[in-house]
Amino acid sequence: EVQLVESGGGVVQVGGSLRLSCAASGFRFNDYIIGWFRQAPGKAREGVARISRGDGSTYYRDPVKGRFTISRDNAKNTMYLQMNSLKPEDTAVYTCHAREAVVAGREFWGQGTQVTVSS
Repeated sequence: EVQLVESGGGVVQVGGSLRLSCAASGFRFNDYIIGWFRQAPGKAREGVARISRGDGSTYYRDPVKGRFTISRDNAKNTMYLQMNSLKPEDTAVYTCHAREAVVAGREFWGQGTQVTVSS
């Protein structure tokens, strides 16, 4: 059974930090591009960051550049999102995502974890 299980969400004050984790199972984690999406109330889901399976190259959405860091530990089948200098506009449900790095590859989603930044 494929699973992506997030943890680490919560309530934090402006300027604070949180680290999200996503534990994967049921598929070859090393073969997948992984990333984090978020969805704020009343807004469309947006990609926040992703990391490749090979050279570890990363992509970040402009508003989080310099504040968020995505990483992966292939030995533990786990991905992380370190979030620093959090702002109220970072409030959203954060969901981890894995996409197989081939044409028409499979993709999987976590259940989401709430991050609330209070001012």
